[in-house]
Amino acid sequence: MYLKDELLDLSNSVFSHLPFPTFMTNKDGHIIWWSKEAEKQYRYRLEDVQGPRAPLFNEHTYGHLAANWESILHHDEPIRFSPVVLYSKDRIPMKTSIVAKSILLNDDYYVFFQIESNTIQDTESSSFSELQLLKKGLSKSFMVAYLDKEGLILHANELFLKRSNWTPKRIVGKTFWQLFPNSSHHIAIADKIINTLQKGQVFHGTVEKITKDGVSYWVNMIALPITDTENHTLYHLLLEEEITEKKLIQSRLEQIAYVDTETGLMSRHRLEEMVNEHIQNDKYFSFVFLSIDQFYTLKEIFNDQTESQLLNEFTKRLKIYFEESIIARAGRDEFAVITTLGEWYVQGFIQYLKQNPIYLDNKVVPITVSGAITRYPEDQQTYLHLLKATDTKIQQVKLEGGGMIANLSPSDHHKLTRRAQIEKRLLEALNQHDLHVLYLPQKDVLTNQITAVEALVRWDDDVLGIVSPEELIPIAEETGLINKIGSFMLEKVCEQAAIWQQKGIPIKVSFNSSIREFRDKNMVKTIRNMLEKYNCSPKLLQIEFTEKFALEAEAEKSIIGQMQALQQDGVVFVLDDFGTGYASLRYLQLLPISKLKIDKSFVSSIMQQERLQKLVQGLIQFGQSLNVDVVAEGVETEEQYALLKQMGCDAVQGYYISRPIPAEEVEALLR
Repeated sequence: MYLKDELLDLSNSVFSHLPFPTFMTNKDGHIIWWSKEAEKQYRYRLEDVQGPRAPLFNEHTYGHLAANWESILHHDEPIRFSPVVLYSKDRIPMKTSIVAKSILLNDDYYVFFQIESNTIQDTESSSFSELQLLKKGLSKSFMVAYLDKEGLILHANELFLKRSNWTPKRIVGKTFWQLFPNSSHHIAIADKIINTLQKGQVFHGTVEKITKDGVSYWVNMIALPITDTENHTLYHLLLEEEITEKKLIQSRLEQIAYVDTETGLMSRHRLEEMVNEHIQNDKYFSFVFLSIDQFYTLKEIFNDQTESQLLNEFTKRLKIYFEESIIARAGRDEFAVITTLGEWYVQGFIQYLKQNPIYLDNKVVPITVSGAITRYPEDQQTYLHLLKATDTKIQQVKLEGGGMIANLSPSDHHKLTRRAQIEKRLLEALNQHDLHVLYLPQKDVLTNQITAVEALVRWDDDVLGIVSPEELIPIAEETGLINKIGSFMLEKVCEQAAIWQQKGIPIKVSFNSSIREFRDKNMVKTIRNMLEKYNCSPKLLQIEFTEKFALEAEAEKSIIGQMQALQQDGVVFVLDDFGTGYASLRYLQLLPISKLKIDKSFVSSIMQQERLQKLVQGLIQFGQSLNVDVVAEGVETEEQYALLKQMGCDAVQGYYISRPIPAEEVEALLR
């Protein structure tokens, strides 16, 4: 459906229900839509008022509108004209007022006109009636949801609930972000929509969403801010039309389109098939991935047409240099080569580009590439692992300045192989309860007593050996298993804290949590249920989170609310690795933080650097000025401990106090 048709359909569905005359024009001032109420009061049909000069206006009114037309089109707020004289089809003059509001959709301007009616004197009453009638009209045709200014869902109509599989009670209070798949790409889209609304602008586009059960579906979404008469945002309105079937057909068509239309190279989908065919036929080959360095900087220099020329010139050089190889376009500025050529030859492409530069508008474009070579079967054995391995290596090359094509070192090969094994065995380990917990004691400097322990997950696998948290946690986050590990740790912590409580050892136990877990609306309920299950006091539970968590949480009202609710129960929140992440004082104000932990990177060299001592002293004083306890991590020597005690640090942890130990050894340490 064309945009104009969509707009007219929307007008008929929504504005026809309004109790006063309304009409809409295009950017040239020609009426393209005429409401039923306008037809009733002025007796014109749409065909009567279409064209360059509508009989509705006299010369004076027409001239006044024409003189102000540019202002009407480009003014963000409604413009009121009063008094004006409009003529019915019977040429009866009617003195009234009109309000004009421009609408920008896909770079085309339209103007919506409302003719004020004498039967509605009270503006606020009129607005209320309008909103009620709008809701009624919209609910018949669209999936509709209402959000508050922070992105929390206030209400959804029957069509929205039916498709998303939420119930009326359950949907209220959910965040806008929970309607989207939990990936960085989809969260960024949700952020963009909310940011657009908060700027007072309309969002229109195709987005992927998920039902309550995680099933994906696609919609055409119009999101718009609803404002009062003073242009203050009241709430946000979502209008959605499902297009899943259309999207699936489109996706299938894209999949079977093996050729990239811009460069003529093989598409990424076809590339995957070709790699899998080579693997099935047990062919030895090198998978080469190339990325143009600083491509988006080059894009800013040249226009879209020149950008296309640049890509095609680059493609020509690829075809010439890798003449007997399979070449595909893998992304906007990314290319892949399946080849049996030697590594020395592949790496020679860098020099070939220098010897055969690209000219655009008679100017040399300084192109270099970053690349990675992964071999089958020596390095990796599946398409996804080949792709992941080359991507990891290429990021490393770019960090080192780019302009190089590198192969996997023995160290890279070992890391990637181990990572693949960890991914494979982690789910199995969670199902079979192969993870266990060790506790890192924390000593109160003033009392010289162990007052808390930090719970650390450990995995000693029969095949992999010991898997450290530094290895485990990033992979768990990437594979989506971090929530399962979080649930495991929560249960173990509550169980152990309750055991110590029953033994008369009221020691606090902390564990690390992620932003992903707190995006679950039921996090508070989950923690309360676990505390109740083991009859554990909330005051014994401490939840640690990083500065990255804090920075994301401060922008999400629902997460702050969950943290505040748990704090009121007695749960303590601890900011971990303070000073190493994202600098922001705002989250210290918004989040219920009771403790700061100074990262071990500051403590490890504190005896050798006077400047570092001043920094740590400053961090301690800063924390205490906020009335929060300060804990130093990574304390390994008596000298470090003595200095931190002198600085006024509240507590310390590290190998000087104890290594991570089982629960029974914690009890022995306390005796």
